[in-house]
Amino acid sequence: MRNRLLLLFSFIAFQINLFGLDASVSFCTFHSQQQNYVEIYLHFVGETMHHDTIANGNLQAGAEVLIVFKNRLPDGRAGEEIIKYDKFTLNSPAVPKRKDFIDLKRYGLPNGEYQLIVDIIDKGNPENKRQFNTPIIMEYSQEQLFQSDIQLLASYKKATNENSLVKNGIEIEPLPFNWYHKKADALIFYSEIYNSDKLVGDAFFISYSIQDASNKNTGEALKIGYKRLEPAPVNPILQKMDISDLPSGNYLFNVEVRNRAKEVLAQKAVFFQRSNPAFDPAPDTTAVQTDQFVYALSDEELEYGIRAISALVPSDNEMLNTIIKEKNFDAQRIYLLSFWAKQNPDAPGEQYEKFMVAAKAIDREFQSGFGHGFETARGQIYIKYGQPDDITRVEDEATAPPYEIWVYNSFPKTRQADVRFLFYNPSLSPGNFQLLHSNARGELFNPQWQVELYREAPNDIEGGNFIDGTQIKGGYGRRAAELFNDF
Repeated sequence: MRNRLLLLFSFIAFQINLFGLDASVSFCTFHSQQQNYVEIYLHFVGETMHHDTIANGNLQAGAEVLIVFKNRLPDGRAGEEIIKYDKFTLNSPAVPKRKDFIDLKRYGLPNGEYQLIVDIIDKGNPENKRQFNTPIIMEYSQEQLFQSDIQLLASYKKATNENSLVKNGIEIEPLPFNWYHKKADALIFYSEIYNSDKLVGDAFFISYSIQDASNKNTGEALKIGYKRLEPAPVNPILQKMDISDLPSGNYLFNVEVRNRAKEVLAQKAVFFQRSNPAFDPAPDTTAVQTDQFVYALSDEELEYGIRAISALVPSDNEMLNTIIKEKNFDAQRIYLLSFWAKQNPDAPGEQYEKFMVAAKAIDREFQSGFGHGFETARGQIYIKYGQPDDITRVEDEATAPPYEIWVYNSFPKTRQADVRFLFYNPSLSPGNFQLLHSNARGELFNPQWQVELYREAPNDIEGGNFIDGTQIKGGYGRRAAELFNDF
């Protein structure tokens, strides 16, 4: 296999969305007079889940959810102590056609540092699953002015009944994925300020602003708003800002608490993405005069070329999907030419050809029947980080599905050395490998990867606890830990 992967592909780095269960998990921390608490927001994309037909011909999906809070060690790793956990089944509403659905859970937690692990399994298709793993810091004080986290909302309305989405008499719908589509015209946020009655002697105000988070960020606010507040034990804030003319891109939303002297007393920020093709800068067509390669492409080649670069520009995916669906080949030519002219103004066609040689090779190598090869887990990592230094494939362990371990001796992306990725194929479908675990910063870190890989040997879990077990007893036919750690 490695001989077929000798590609010069170091100039490409991007992220591809994987096929399968599409779910969003986010959280915000808050404080009350009784305790601190965290809200976990779950959003499920109905089209990516199995649905059963129930009464009256309606459809219903279900998810098995495990939420675990572990202690967090000083070096940032999750500890072994489980502070709190919750396991439940969540069913979607019964609907005539598949729809997205949401849920919200609240958990009390004292001040401290935690690791939140959320496992989600599609009840109707257990192979369709996701895991989320993120740190949570609780740091509230009765003696200082503090802000809660910033919660971005898709919508809100006056509550007519009591449910988990109601807060201060308002029913709120969390914004999934922190992403605004082209039809979204307002950024709505909720936040709380604590102890202003004790620490601010007069009226004060908040400023909230949007800042460009791209590499061209100058630190200047693109939009800004203000709200005057009176001191109180808790100041709840529900505001919105017009973003109808905000172009596609990556942004930071900042909320600052200031006194009358304009001194900053507290500050919070949250990242979000925006897709708004109507207000994006017009594609640069100057390269048309110097390179006409896009006009030599057939309709099929043009669409393939657009799909091959779509993961490089996630903020443009909605627009790209539209021009592909509508078969707007003129728009595809302009976009493709503009994209490669930015990479190499003097020879965009040469840059395109170089990219497509590698993209086609990865497509062939990693095809799985679930889309193009550069959209699979292995294709994604190869495109992002280039050719691994070593690949070990194991197919002969009785209690594990086929798996591969990729090793990068040096890893400039995160300035690490000896970086590993472990892929496995639990479905046994040809080529359908999924990323199970990695020690690369920013990639999937799964403390329970051994337990998941050797699911056929549940009696050999160290400690015998499937919920928080992390290791499998060694022995013949179980070499993954040795290969991953000592290859």
